[in-house]
Amino acid sequence: MKQSFLNYLEQKKLCGSNDKILLAVSGGLDSMAMLDLFQDCGFNIGVAHANFQLRGGESTGDEEFVEGFCKKSSIPFYTKKFDTELYARLHQLSIQMAARVLRYQWFGELAEAHHFDWIATAHHLNDSIETGLLNLVRGSGIEGLDGIESKNGKVIRPMLFATRQQLEVHAKENNITWREDRSNTSDDYQRNFIRHHVTPLLKELNPSFENSFLESMNKISGAVELEALGIQRWREQFEKTTGNQIRLTKKGFDQFKRPENVLWNLIKGFEFNLDQCHQIARAMKGQPGKKFYSSGHELIIDRDYLIISKTQTRLGETLIESHQTEATLGNFKLKIEQREKIDFNDDPTIAMLDADKIKFPLHWRKWKPGDSFYPLGMNHRKKLSDFLIDQKVSLADKEAITVLESENEIVWVVGWRVDDRYKIALATQSTVVCQLSTAD
Repeated sequence: MKQSFLNYLEQKKLCGSNDKILLAVSGGLDSMAMLDLFQDCGFNIGVAHANFQLRGGESTGDEEFVEGFCKKSSIPFYTKKFDTELYARLHQLSIQMAARVLRYQWFGELAEAHHFDWIATAHHLNDSIETGLLNLVRGSGIEGLDGIESKNGKVIRPMLFATRQQLEVHAKENNITWREDRSNTSDDYQRNFIRHHVTPLLKELNPSFENSFLESMNKISGAVELEALGIQRWREQFEKTTGNQIRLTKKGFDQFKRPENVLWNLIKGFEFNLDQCHQIARAMKGQPGKKFYSSGHELIIDRDYLIISKTQTRLGETLIESHQTEATLGNFKLKIEQREKIDFNDDPTIAMLDADKIKFPLHWRKWKPGDSFYPLGMNHRKKLSDFLIDQKVSLADKEAITVLESENEIVWVVGWRVDDRYKIALATQSTVVCQLSTAD
């Protein structure tokens, strides 16, 4: 076991012999076996024990057991009690997820405060297999089937080479004591259901199930790397970031038999699901303008692109009085200044308006069908919708177009064009300057 452990550390490049490593030790078989191996191999280690206070006296017993071992072995020991149930309620998390968030946050703080190079957890091969099976049942993509990563940032998992059975044999042969967690015998947790019922049946089909599944996960991890490379090359050719928008060229999907599945791999990070991707793929060749929403983003089908952006704060309307120097509307902010000096400016985010021609309060709102104005340089009225088409404003950008009105007349299509009737000229006596920016 010791040589396999050292080989795995070297093979996966998890840590060096001179590195300082913080071990996450619960007191159970897995973490006590890991602690024994790191100690036996002479690494510079410390131990962190998270007490989630979920099992009453048993939780206290686990903490005392690990602390006693560390004192006897002169190993630096760190412990912290968490009100896990309260944290789960406040953040609307499951107990398991709350415990995960709490412990990894604390491990990170310890590592930074005490200059540990790595944080080691004791996940073993069976944990990795159970993760792959759970992800499969939940409908994960291919990257969910390659198990648990051996390294993720500063977190390393040096025990993934061994099964739980191998760890138990090692512990008994080396007189390693550990604490049993009674919750491991319950089927209340999905992982335990896999462990107690699914894995034994699969081992009946294949007695070498763990080794076979490990081989499959290794093959899948290679496929995941190739997939990532292919996605990156597709993005380089067909994806463009413009401001706060991601634009995916619709032609980029023509080469695929199942474009909805490809699309899901591209936009799953924006929390769109596979069913939505089927709907988007069907709507792609139809009339532009259809919208789809995830929890934090919207996707609009434009003529040539799928345009993804963060869901905008709903635009309402606001009145701007003559004494105001700032105003906000949704995610936008206007800075308003009145000047005597005439200063011509061609920046579209700045409107220079003749103060004698406008009347306060000004009305700032989202544009609507039927709006019209006299675009700067023109002596006739034009529908704003036609103006936006002429400017090739995308459907997504149209959602953020606002107008500034004086007495029900548009004086500025905000960020785009001043109305010709309200422009400044050489005869202008004073100016109202409005500057557009994004609100913090």
